[in-house]
Amino acid sequence: MNIVSDELCVPICSEADLVTARLRGREIASALHFSSSELTLIATAISEVTRNIISYAGKGELKLGLVRQGQKTGVMIVARDNGPGIADLYSAMQDGYSTSGGLGLGLPGSKRLMDEFEIASDVGKGTTVTMTKWKE
Repeated sequence: MNIVSDELCVPICSEADLVTARLRGREIASALHFSSSELTLIATAISEVTRNIISYAGKGELKLGLVRQGQKTGVMIVARDNGPGIADLYSAMQDGYSTSGGLGLGLPGSKRLMDEFEIASDVGKGTTVTMTKWKE
């Protein structure tokens, strides 16, 4: 996979940063002429992973960029934190699982919204979520 544009990094420290991350994600995806509904899906996935950074780690970063794989182009989002990590990754990816009293739809919902989704987490070291939405 080749990065087509320079990555944009959005530091995540507060709810205000969530709004900035959504806006920047929509702007980058707009460059590929995603439909308004696709832009909403991308922004929603960004909201979910960003909210997890704020809720569980307190701070982190979101990297956004345009990517190319063969003839396909898309937008890649990488959400990274140095928080407590996820002890039970399998359960965290199931609908309804939450350790904070939420609905438990954030990570599994984000996975459904995007075309590609990977998560890596080490307890005591942090979590990285990498998501891609391809332009059809």
